[in-house]
Amino acid sequence: MNAPSSPAGVPAPSASLARAFRYAYRVPLLLWHLLVDLPLTLLAMMPGVGALELRGERLDHLAVRWWSAGLMRVFGFRLRRVGEPLRGGVMFVANHVSWIDIITMHSQRMMGFVAKREIERWPVVGWLASRGQTIFHHRGNAESLGGVLHEMLARLRDGHAVGVFPEGGTRGGGEIGPFHARIFLAAVEAGAPVQPVALRYGEGGSAQRTVAFAPREHFLGNFLRLLGEPPRVAEVHFLEPIVASEAEGRRRIAETARQRIVEAMTG
Repeated sequence: MNAPSSPAGVPAPSASLARAFRYAYRVPLLLWHLLVDLPLTLLAMMPGVGALELRGERLDHLAVRWWSAGLMRVFGFRLRRVGEPLRGGVMFVANHVSWIDIITMHSQRMMGFVAKREIERWPVVGWLASRGQTIFHHRGNAESLGGVLHEMLARLRDGHAVGVFPEGGTRGGGEIGPFHARIFLAAVEAGAPVQPVALRYGEGGSAQRTVAFAPREHFLGNFLRLLGEPPRVAEVHFLEPIVASEAEGRRRIAETARQRIVEAMTG
């Protein structure tokens, strides 16, 4: 005799119980990470302290990587890195799945991200982003984009890393959209390398749609839903860099970066 099935769209009792169990132990871990680990991280980022070096890395950069990796563990992600991030002034470009992409990238390398201004108002993440060298951009505003490009150029010339999502937004995790070429202008003018990064959630990217924002799902809803998801791997693939130069051209760089990420996602 077959066991009774749950109605379509309703989680099975066992799945609901497992999710409740994950919330029961992850919420305390999250609170500890915010109330105990975060103040320690902020102390390590204070002026005069953050500039100290430990094993060849600035203390504030190390603290951000440590805290980000810890937050990934709270959400049940096991980080797996393929390849190595470049040092110095480099533009990292990645496919965009969800808000957690920034945390994933920061767990591997400190960089100032270009992000939509709305993120600045998000609970916890927005506050952290404003202290993590984020460059906020008002979408659709040409003057804002000009300011973003100017700030990116300055940082790259000073030897600092920046991170961008050239798609301009998330797409539900099912596809990688075209890369906007203008954002690569800063790398071209600074003569800085561009390193594509493929972000895959779940084995072989099997959980891209799960991690991505669902239709009409806002940040808080996605945050709480992911907190109850089963453990899974988060893969960060640092791919072959592209030498940005006037000869190459920003449009060609955008196409090459996207192609390398697409190949890594399907490989």
